[in-house]
Amino acid sequence: MKQKLLQILGCPKCHGALELLAKETVEKEEIITGSLGCLRCGINWPIKSGIPRFVPSENYASSFGYQWNRFKRVQIDSINGIAQSERRLYTESEWEKNWTSGEWVLDVGCGAGRFLEVASRDKCQVVGVDISNAVDAAAEMLGSRDNVHLVQGSIFELPFRDGVLDACYCIGVIQHTPDPGLALSVIPRVLKAGGKFAVTIYERNKFTLLNSKYPLRFFTRWLNSKILLVLIHGMMPFLWPLTEVLFRIPILGRLFRFLIPIANYVEEPELSWKQRYQWAVLDTFDMLAPRYDQPQKESYVVDVLQRAGLCQIRRLNNPGLNVVGQRGRSI
Repeated sequence: MKQKLLQILGCPKCHGALELLAKETVEKEEIITGSLGCLRCGINWPIKSGIPRFVPSENYASSFGYQWNRFKRVQIDSINGIAQSERRLYTESEWEKNWTSGEWVLDVGCGAGRFLEVASRDKCQVVGVDISNAVDAAAEMLGSRDNVHLVQGSIFELPFRDGVLDACYCIGVIQHTPDPGLALSVIPRVLKAGGKFAVTIYERNKFTLLNSKYPLRFFTRWLNSKILLVLIHGMMPFLWPLTEVLFRIPILGRLFRFLIPIANYVEEPELSWKQRYQWAVLDTFDMLAPRYDQPQKESYVVDVLQRAGLCQIRRLNNPGLNVVGQRGRSI
């Protein structure tokens, strides 16, 4: 943990400033092991492997920890020579490159750091928070960057003080929490007045739950992650070639995507065949493994964000339910 992170860290319970209670191991000005404490609440939290840990290692998002430690390199643009994550981050946030220079930016649900890697190219301080041990994968990929900070914590009890962050994005995370409305409502408090916010969520309409993945999830979400991944690898030799053909058929291709629970991105020419196959395995696992998958309606999301103090809320014309806004002058 870099000591400058203490500027914004706060107690998950009372949101007060935290004290560095111990620095047991320090390497190159980074705290590798130690502890943090809230003097007001009398609660301490460990720093392990250079990451403050505010939640138990096992929780509802454990499948994501397995997923991102297993596939940590697959979606990192700079490793794969592509710009998929870069385009998505800037398209879904409407942020201009370099506007965050000198600012603090939060990535909620950072996973292995695919968007952290992009955001950290600017001259800002980027903090990735994830409830799972995916933060360890992100640390391996990006922890050596001076402006990247990682925290293991819950979206429901974000370990930051009120109004300390200049911007926040949360892409593809909210629907995987036990209470999406509550998750949305608690994020704005960490933003400064005028702080920018961007979120992308699975959208719910009258046909959403008829998608073939949802009946399967009655069984797959309870499977051991390793067993589920073995099953996905086993069905890919048959289903992958099938989707290569069916997903490309004009008009009907959309129907086949709805009926066959395989994430084959045949419309992405930037990805090589090998990359598409890796992404297919990863995102098929991502569809079937999470404990929760709760798509949301636009009207509900906008209402929650307004009540949480966001203003200038707009939906962007991107896949999924993509909404941006900023924190009002007072909450």
